[in-house]
Amino acid sequence: MLKISTTVSVNSLPVQISLKDSIMVLGSCFADSIGERLGAAGFNVCINPFGTLYNPVSVFNSVARLSSGIPFREEDCVEMGAGAGLICSFFHHTSFARPTAERFLQDANTALSEASAFWKNCNKVIVTLGTAMVWKLLAGGETVSNCLKRPAAEFSHEMLGTAQVTALLQLLLQNNPDKEFIFTVSPIRHLGQGAHLNTLSKATLQLALNRTGACYFPAYEILLDELRDYRYYADDLVHPSRLAEEIIWQRFLSGAVDPSDIPQIQLNEKTARQKAHRPILSR
Repeated sequence: MLKISTTVSVNSLPVQISLKDSIMVLGSCFADSIGERLGAAGFNVCINPFGTLYNPVSVFNSVARLSSGIPFREEDCVEMGAGAGLICSFFHHTSFARPTAERFLQDANTALSEASAFWKNCNKVIVTLGTAMVWKLLAGGETVSNCLKRPAAEFSHEMLGTAQVTALLQLLLQNNPDKEFIFTVSPIRHLGQGAHLNTLSKATLQLALNRTGACYFPAYEILLDELRDYRYYADDLVHPSRLAEEIIWQRFLSGAVDPSDIPQIQLNEKTARQKAHRPILSR
């Protein structure tokens, strides 16, 4: 039979998840997508409690904050740029931005308290790394999770080295021996600095994950190698289409979930679709 695509094999992953697990999902917008699907499938999940995270440093710092549960304070508040008139923090995605510092702190700390309690009791963690590129504040040198639309002159932009990412991931695993991790590299390309830099960035993440020997699900390879056709991409030609997300999701289920859970997962997904459907109301 004539082959028209290159199949990426997904064997049974060394870390398996079940409907009995509590799962923290952290990372890029691809993590948001997978997390939403896990929730619809009936899994007990907490998804990106600080908002979308892109680089390994931000993921590591977020886990440390979840572990400590230390509340955010007024000194963490930052006024967003571009005339937004909103307050956020360099620890959060802009979806957390609020009109006042008081409102931001209230919502951010409520989310932190709930997520910290979830973190301390969860047993599985799914991390999607998006890029090895980081933005650092020139005043202080700390890596930010989001630049909050502030002037570029306030930051430096640099790529982490493979050794740096490897050390971070190893420390992340060592600090949390009570949890099992599944890592992915997001197939969404970061093309702001060009295709070549994106390739180097993704390769850095791949090399680091390989060196840690961590459990790895090949979402990146499935989209770029097996589904390498623009019909599998959204209109921006960067993000995967709904069809591609569904294919990757099904491959994830086949590699990471006990087959005995699949019938209940399918039932849960059907129920979620029915709830999301808006009925036509008769007049």
